[in-house]
Amino acid sequence: MTYKRQIDRLPIPPKDAKVHNVTCHYCIVGCGYKAYTWDRNKQGTMQDNALGIDLSEQQGADGVWIAPSMYNIVKQDGKDVHLAVIPDHDCVVNSGLGSIRGARMAENRPSTVTGTQQQRLSDPLVWRNGVHQPTSWDDALDLVAQVTARVVTEGSEDDLVVSMFDHGGSAGGYENTWGTGKLYFESMKVKNCRIHNRPAYNSEVHSTRDMGIGELSYQYKDYELTDTIFMVGANSLETQTNLFLNHMVPGMRNGARFIMVDPRRSVTVNAAEEVAGKENVLHLAIKPGSDMALFNAIFTEIVSKGWVDTDFIANSTFQEGVAVAEDEAHPAALGSLEEAMKATNMSLAEAAEICGVSAEDIAKAAAWIAEPKDGERRKCVTAYEKGIIWGNDNYRTIGALVNIALATGNVGREGGGICRLGGHQEGYYRPSDGHVGRPAEYVDQLLINGGGKVHHIWATDHYKTTLNASQFKRVHKKRSDMVKDAMDAAAGGSRADLVDAIVGAVNAGGLFVVDVDIIHSQIGANAHVVLAACEASEMNLTSMNGERRLRLSEKYMDPFGNSRPDCLIAAAVAQNMERVLTDMGNADYAAQFKGYDWETEEDAFMDGYHQGNPDVTYDRLRAMGNNGVLEPVVGFEDGKLIGTEREYSDGKFTRHGREDQKALFCAAGWRGWQAAGKAEEEAKYEFWINNVRANIFWQSQFLDQDNDFIQDRFPYPFIEMNADDMASLGISAGDLIEISNGNGATQGMAYPVETAKPGQVAMVFGSPAGSQGNIVSPGVNELVLPDYKHTWGNIRKLANATPRSKAVSFKSKEYTA
Repeated sequence: MTYKRQIDRLPIPPKDAKVHNVTCHYCIVGCGYKAYTWDRNKQGTMQDNALGIDLSEQQGADGVWIAPSMYNIVKQDGKDVHLAVIPDHDCVVNSGLGSIRGARMAENRPSTVTGTQQQRLSDPLVWRNGVHQPTSWDDALDLVAQVTARVVTEGSEDDLVVSMFDHGGSAGGYENTWGTGKLYFESMKVKNCRIHNRPAYNSEVHSTRDMGIGELSYQYKDYELTDTIFMVGANSLETQTNLFLNHMVPGMRNGARFIMVDPRRSVTVNAAEEVAGKENVLHLAIKPGSDMALFNAIFTEIVSKGWVDTDFIANSTFQEGVAVAEDEAHPAALGSLEEAMKATNMSLAEAAEICGVSAEDIAKAAAWIAEPKDGERRKCVTAYEKGIIWGNDNYRTIGALVNIALATGNVGREGGGICRLGGHQEGYYRPSDGHVGRPAEYVDQLLINGGGKVHHIWATDHYKTTLNASQFKRVHKKRSDMVKDAMDAAAGGSRADLVDAIVGAVNAGGLFVVDVDIIHSQIGANAHVVLAACEASEMNLTSMNGERRLRLSEKYMDPFGNSRPDCLIAAAVAQNMERVLTDMGNADYAAQFKGYDWETEEDAFMDGYHQGNPDVTYDRLRAMGNNGVLEPVVGFEDGKLIGTEREYSDGKFTRHGREDQKALFCAAGWRGWQAAGKAEEEAKYEFWINNVRANIFWQSQFLDQDNDFIQDRFPYPFIEMNADDMASLGISAGDLIEISNGNGATQGMAYPVETAKPGQVAMVFGSPAGSQGNIVSPGVNELVLPDYKHTWGNIRKLANATPRSKAVSFKSKEYTA
């Protein structure tokens, strides 16, 4: 809204402006903001205003000020009001810092006055006469229930496939995960379901949980108290900007060393070098997929040097050999340190050969992690993310990394911790998913192979976030088109005629698709019913961030058009299922869909999360403000919720559910490429195709498809390349190029990067304009975790740079302090 609009002044919030607590919903860090709303015909003055500062004086860069991107005009209680969303200086997460995404929350709200986000869905849509037509909620929900009830009663609930988010923030949150979870896991027992970014319903971190350690157990302030930050497969300056700036940078300024494990030199490495000095930064640029070998060598070195925490190991870890044997549900055995060492023992020289880094640097990493400092055990925070979560041999690799933290006692300790960094905020609260099984069904392959007849999709777009995407898209469209053709042929008939036509089509191999989303997504184009959802800011929403900080992000504007919160949509689906099943004479099954008499999202929260956490209510969370409370909440005293500063500080480990409360080591034996087809691809194609994120639109790109500010920076998906590789292929900066292999093809914009290695490229993930998933093979691990990170392909030039890509700056992203 603001870019290129020549805005030189903004309305000033008056002293009586309404103030709302807001948690930024674009990433797991969850920076705190304050949203000010006030009547459109009113303003404050330079000295008398809601910010409590003299605006006639120049504000500092880290002061309180409103940028044009932080302002909009939105609907509140049916009236147009001014809106300003600015960083909260009192929030301990960000201390007044904004991110390039969070500081655009206001301009990314839908407004009929300023014209922002007019792509938002305002009403339910039903496929009629060859197009998606707006309709009423009653009409759309009746069709969803009629078809779903008919299919699952004539067949089984296995004919219903569900794709649903499991995160907090944005479309997620405890209210919405409970709504969808209650519908599919309590009223029904749907097992053919998947999560927003992977093709099955599973954990991305099974092994750390099986070892007894939840993946989010520390506090962000541990980065400020540690001796070493050990980061693996992550790029925090891009993806958790204010975690890096507000917590890791102070830690480095306090003397912490920084280790990065990543084949690619990222801006985080550059920033760490500028802050800590190159002598205190170790970048282990390993060969792709060799992480486990590196971790095993570090683990072996630490144990052989005696840099282990013997008391912790004796008192808090399992001592008696194998506790859990390797089987179909556990891709590695779990047990004692000695048992793990039998499988993981690896010399520095052996690891150096596999990983392509020097034995000296591996030994240095081990020393920086574990060598005693001033006679005391060294503190080390270990942080990891998609580089290994979506990497080679997920279960064993994460287990190998957790082994190091366990051996050194850096779990549950101030200045320690072993945690994933995360993507979205967390907000998972659902009935048991035990019926799904382990390994879970590989849902995308089930759909490709003709399985399922009805597909309910919640804020998930497989077109951008699945592997083997080329084939998936072809099959999904073909099957949904069969139903569209049947619906078109039944046009003008009764509801019964239409349902008969749809059921006939799905029995012939078609797929009836229901899509719930805030915009008309790419997979939503295949839908027969589209249900318009609202998101954070248009509803009250609770979630926790990467350090388990639970907060209530308050509603400050009306939902766009007739859109609704996901939890209330789930309730409405259930209510319609109950009605339809009753009409069908199936009273017992209909009774399973009772208990959804929610009128607000708070009702859903009280029905779900509150039942398991009775101290937590909206009023109490509202009183805790943007600092919230660290989960798990253990009480309520003196008007405040009491949280848990740091998990496992008592040395008892419970995440695996074992009665002995002992942590387990993982027998993470190195076995090369684990997923089928990876080794053959590597040998066959010229380039390794990494996938990466960009600060400017990570997890907000779907809202930025028409935003000048974003599109001028990256008009096409960027593909970072080595300059010599580009020259050898006749490619110049900004040229449009194609990557192809046996799985498919995708396209983007050539983006030269000085530090890119020959033969390695990095493509932005999840772009609406070019899906990297098109070229990723269907290979997964034993528990159906995708290896998005490892695919190879050949590259060719498609076209010269367009006027838009010629205007892009290709200046280095690295800086000198």
